[in-house]
Amino acid sequence: MYQRKYAVDLISDLGLAGAKPVGAPLELHIKLTTVELDCIIEVDNDPPLDDVSSYQRLIGILLYLTHTRPDISFVVQSLSQFMHSPKVSHMIAATIVKYIKQSPGLGVLLSSNSTSILSAFCDADWASCPNTRRFVTGYLIKFGSSPISWKSKKQPTISRSLAEAEYRCLASTVAELVWLVGLFAKLNVIVSLPVPLH
Repeated sequence: MYQRKYAVDLISDLGLAGAKPVGAPLELHIKLTTVELDCIIEVDNDPPLDDVSSYQRLIGILLYLTHTRPDISFVVQSLSQFMHSPKVSHMIAATIVKYIKQSPGLGVLLSSNSTSILSAFCDADWASCPNTRRFVTGYLIKFGSSPISWKSKKQPTISRSLAEAEYRCLASTVAELVWLVGLFAKLNVIVSLPVPLH
């Protein structure tokens, strides 16, 4: 209930109460660039924002919402890279709020059914960042049908191939799985092994 109120307040604060809801958090294949890269490639049709604090406030609120909305994790990760010098295109892309407006009460639902099955899903997007050519990894780990851990992160290194990016993604997901299996063991929760990783 509190999350729904928070999402509704976010929509009102940004003056998007009358905006139409959208079905996706971000346009497909959108590539956001930094002000520095625009200067290098001599693009001047996307000016910096006048009010940087409004963008920073919006991203801060969206970061808070990612704790219960794994569906916006990737978009918020992408937009948070431009906190120090956002441009108009970043603010337009940050209207993810229209997506949240579509279903403000959506969140993580934990199943009451007892299970011992842990499963993981991961993927890597090779060289997806146009600014640094680094890859983005993401994973989702479920206990039964309930999501319990998720992450979307731009990696600190550049991979030479998609296979290398995928293996790095698998490695970070396995590290999280090992930690979770250890945590469940300490809590005396039985987990069936091996854990499938997709």
